[in-house]
Amino acid sequence: MRVSAAAVSVSIDGTPILDGVTLDGAAGCMTGLIGPNGSGKSTLLRCLYRIIRPQRGAVLIGDHDVWQVPARRAGQLRAVVAQDQELDNDYNVRDIVAMGRIPHQRLLERESPADRVIVDEALARVGIEWAQTRRFATLSGGERQRVLLARAVAQDAPVLLLDEPTNHLDIGAQLELLDLIRELGLTTVAALHDLDHAMAYCDAVVLLHHGRVVAAGAPVDVLTPERLDRVFGVRAAVTTHPLTGRPHLVFAAARERLDRVAAMPTTNEANPKER
Repeated sequence: MRVSAAAVSVSIDGTPILDGVTLDGAAGCMTGLIGPNGSGKSTLLRCLYRIIRPQRGAVLIGDHDVWQVPARRAGQLRAVVAQDQELDNDYNVRDIVAMGRIPHQRLLERESPADRVIVDEALARVGIEWAQTRRFATLSGGERQRVLLARAVAQDAPVLLLDEPTNHLDIGAQLELLDLIRELGLTTVAALHDLDHAMAYCDAVVLLHHGRVVAAGAPVDVLTPERLDRVFGVRAAVTTHPLTGRPHLVFAAARERLDRVAAMPTTNEANPKER
């Protein structure tokens, strides 16, 4: 199912955050939201999952305006893995994953046998079934993200929205999580901080800067050295990854920053006594 934003604008306390932003996430594809800190990535995601209502524009999942349908229906349309989600750490893993079934249940309805099967399958699909009786608080950061992803899978929604899913994870956990997300085959929109992850894993990217879309399209077309220099202030090159064969970004500080570093005294020059 396609997810889209049409000319979305948001101001908070009189400050423009998004200005006429348009996004088109194709069905079954992974679309990355990228941009410097403060560019509007998380705000756009919060518009998609009904936390911040746009002052102008529309947000659609399929033909449904997410701000016009009931909250329960919105929960059936999209699943969310947000940053720093507040959860009671006394819950065990299975309880948290079972929360994904709430949008499909009537008020005060208990978990059905069908719900239990779906929760079992979600735990197994992300490889966290071994921890289902563990308290959430006892898990590592990567394991917690797997639990939250399993909850999203159990929600059985066609659209998955993720805000910095690899934040605070070590490199192995980052790559495992991104591989899992790709393998789900859902329509996915993810705010990503790592541009090389966006290049390697996304079918399309939307580059935001100062609340506006700078460019959108295939990663290799959007993440050009010239554009990365202009938006992020870094020198970049697109190469081929020697292990995966996929496009790969490498970075260096902008030339003026390198010149400043080169002009700095070395430790020995600054401290003659250390010679």
